[in-house]
Amino acid sequence: VQLVESGGGLVQPGGSLRLSCAASGSISSIAVMGWYRQAPGKQRELVATITSDFIITYVDSVKGRFTISGDYAKNTVSLQMNSLKSEDTAVYYCYAKRLVAVYWGQGTQVTVSS
Repeated sequence: VQLVESGGGLVQPGGSLRLSCAASGSISSIAVMGWYRQAPGKQRELVATITSDFIITYVDSVKGRFTISGDYAKNTVSLQMNSLKSEDTAVYYCYAKRLVAVYWGQGTQVTVSS
């Protein structure tokens, strides 16, 4: 499974960005897709995931600001990020789980700064 992300960049506090990820390759039986992030000096953390049954999970710090959506027919997942804060600055990684294997995208930088 290959994951290709797009949509990162530089935005001012309070602004919005949309991340997108498309899966290709052996994409049958993908059960979960989502996003993790890693800030400098910190561990990678879950941001949001959506299962093939459309069960959604968010980390508490983004609830009410971020919205995840997924299309399992197209094997795509997106993350709409609103009201961005400086603490959202990180490399964001697309994630997919298929059977017992986990796959990662290459990462896209999101920088929130004035």
